[in-house]
Formats: sequence, C-alpha cells, structure tokens
Amino acid sequence: MDSELIEIRTGGRETVADLTAEIAAFLRSVGAREGLLNVWVPHATAGLAVIETGAGSDTDLLAALRDILPADDRWDHRHGSAGHGRDHVLPAIVAPSMSVPVLDGRPALGTWQSVCLVDTNGDNPVRSVRLSFLAG
Repeated sequence: MDSELIEIRTGGRETVADLTAEIAAFLRSVGAREGLLNVWVPHATAGLAVIETGAGSDTDLLAALRDILPADDRWDHRHGSAGHGRDHVLPAIVAPSMSVPVLDGRPALGTWQSVCLVDTNGDNPVRSVRLSFLAG
C-alpha cells in the first residue's frame, strides 16, 4: 500500500476544499493503475464529501450544515470559538473517510463529482488528509 499525508490550508473559515487535483497527483506519483483509494481525515472536526463544486453545491452544502448544525451555545462541547461543539458533531454527518475505485490510474468519479474536504471549524486553518492506494 502506498500512502501520503497532504496538507490543506483552509484559511480558518468554513470551506469545501476540492481535493481532486491532489488525488490525481498522488495516484500518478505512485503509478496507480487499478485498485482502491482510501481518503482519511485524521481530525475530530472535518469530513469528506463527493460533490459538484463551482456551481453552488459547495456553498449550498455549507449553508445546509449551518441549518443542521448551528454555531450557537446549544452544544455541551464548549472549548474553542462560539458554537464549536457543532464542529465535533460534523463527522457523524459528513464521514471522515471514503474509498474511491481507481480505474486506469484515475479515480472513478462521475462527470461532475469531486472529492472534497468539508471543514466548518474556523479554529484550525490547516488540515491533514491521508491518501492511501491499495493496488488491486
């Protein structure tokens, strides 16, 4: 298995960061052909989604998460910025890992799909994402 930890700068604000280019570069660097790519976010306050980006779906996702998980004082988990407890609930809704089939050296995504880091935690401006390729 080949594995690499990449760093994503979120700028300390809510974000949906497209990882598709980093994933393609990783797969090229390990000479991937056929197999499975596992993407893992080793953080208690971030997750991963397959979503269309650039046409409003990414901002719609953040808006929906604000509706579902408001940044207010309802949360028992209270360290960090106001409403930070919601960030610790996020990975139960937006999972911190996913597997993507790799065919002919590329992730087998649909036409408009991108693999994205979803981060609502403004307290951490830099995130790590582990990419692991298992050849099949």
